[in-house]
Amino acid sequence: MTSHPLGRPAVLLPLTAFGVTLVAFVLVPTYSDATIGSFDVYNTLQIFARLGPLALALGLTMIAGEFDLSVVGTYALGGMLTVQLGQEHVAHGVLAAVGAGAAIGLAQGCLIAGLRLPSMPVTLATYIALLGLTSALSGGLTKTYANVDVILWVDQTVLTWFSPRSLITLALFALAALVLAATRWGRELRAIGGDRRASRVAGVAVGPLLVGTFVASGVIAGLGGSLLSLSLGSANPDPGVQPLILAAAAALLGGVSLAGGRGSAVGLLGGILAVALLAEIATVTALPAYVTQLFYAGLLGIIVVVDAPDLHSALVRLRADLGPGNARVPAHPARNPHV
Repeated sequence: MTSHPLGRPAVLLPLTAFGVTLVAFVLVPTYSDATIGSFDVYNTLQIFARLGPLALALGLTMIAGEFDLSVVGTYALGGMLTVQLGQEHVAHGVLAAVGAGAAIGLAQGCLIAGLRLPSMPVTLATYIALLGLTSALSGGLTKTYANVDVILWVDQTVLTWFSPRSLITLALFALAALVLAATRWGRELRAIGGDRRASRVAGVAVGPLLVGTFVASGVIAGLGGSLLSLSLGSANPDPGVQPLILAAAAALLGGVSLAGGRGSAVGLLGGILAVALLAEIATVTALPAYVTQLFYAGLLGIIVVVDAPDLHSALVRLRADLGPGNARVPAHPARNPHV
């Protein structure tokens, strides 16, 4: 019997995560002295705009069965290039960030696909190298962006809750959802994540597909860093590891499997919105930083357990054994003493 779509982890996890955090957000006034208004919704979407590109970039590679640790390095470099090259014309800085992201993704994709190298060490080395390059470009200092008109525009209020930055981020998720759901690329991406050898036998062009995925990841991360620097009016050469941790948490909450082959852009959207809502709840209620860190750690632990393939298989077998009509027949039926 085919399971109901809502019971699948790719749907159930993001739906549950977003639903629970949304209820917690709406009920903030009932368990704290804080109130919730339009600005809090706007600020939640600003957090989404900051972390969303990272979660989407990372999530796409995870669907393919890979893990792009370099997204935060590309994010930092994209922001720095935008600030340094876009002072006069912002388009020059944004194009430099996107182009750098594409080049980084292309180089990594060719190494991983061409030489069949594991993505973790390759992208970790790239991440470290990119942080060094970004620091060298800035002299290890935070650089300021002086175009005030652009800074004001990128975060101006649109339709009460949105900003141009959050709308651009939503557009990235919409484009990814369209590609994953309605194109051959999306179907084959899940196929190579689920079983790469079988995909090769079936004629899937695994190499070009992986390269394209890493290029897309680099472009999205570079654009995300560019938008963040324009919003802050500055670029930091080292954003730290927290953005990567939160992006990974959002991807897992979004139903992406650690083993690859499962996930969707809509699920990733639900996961990152859940993380953004949690971050805004922590801000509004003034929770200590260590409490939120412990909460995220516990949440990741629960996700890993839920996503464990052996545990899932055991639960499926148990449900089948306990289901109606599946009672075990005794090996030696009791004899009728009256016969």
